[in-house]
Parts: sequence; C-alpha cells; structure tokens
Amino acid sequence: MEDINISIEEKKGWSVLFLQGRLDRVNAEDVGSKAEETMAAAAKMAADLSGLEYISSAGIRVLLRLAKKSKADGKEFVICGADGFVKEILEDSNMDMLVTMIDSVEQLP
Repeated sequence: MEDINISIEEKKGWSVLFLQGRLDRVNAEDVGSKAEETMAAAAKMAADLSGLEYISSAGIRVLLRLAKKSKADGKEFVICGADGFVKEILEDSNMDMLVTMIDSVEQLP
C-alpha cells in the first residue's frame, strides 16, 4: 500500500487500527478491506488517526462504511486521535456527528 502504514493492536478489549501517512484514493480500498476484516473479528474497533497527515474524500468514505457496518452489526466503533487538518476535514464532513471521536486511545472506555 502506498503512503500508508497500518498496524493493529489490542487495547483495553478494543481492536485498534493505527493508520499512519496519507489515506486517499490510491490506498482507500486496501485500507477499507483491512479495516473490515479487523472489524469482522472484533466486538469493538477503534481507528487511531493520530499518525494520519492527510485524508481525502475516499478516506472519509472508508470511515463512513466502517461506521455503518458497525452499527448494522451492533458493534462499537470510535475514531481516536484525529488532529489538525484531518480533524478539520472530518468535522467539516460531519463525521463527528456520526461517529464518536475521542482525543486518544488512552481515552477508550
């Protein structure tokens, strides 16, 4: 995958998907597949965006799909660590109205 690193860790009973780099049309499909695979195996999933420096509309669609899937499957999904430009973009697209957004993984319940 180009310009993005993905890692997954368990924290406090959550599967946390750490994204670093750029989430855009070049890699959104691959990131979405990996995230959906992770979500399928988890009761609770968080996307940590603290290492993300850029997100495009394709990246927002990935997060939106995850939010809809988690709701349909009765699972929890939160976004952690969105900051700066990424946080602005998510707020401008009203993602904060659809998904719980917290400041960091340490704040997971």
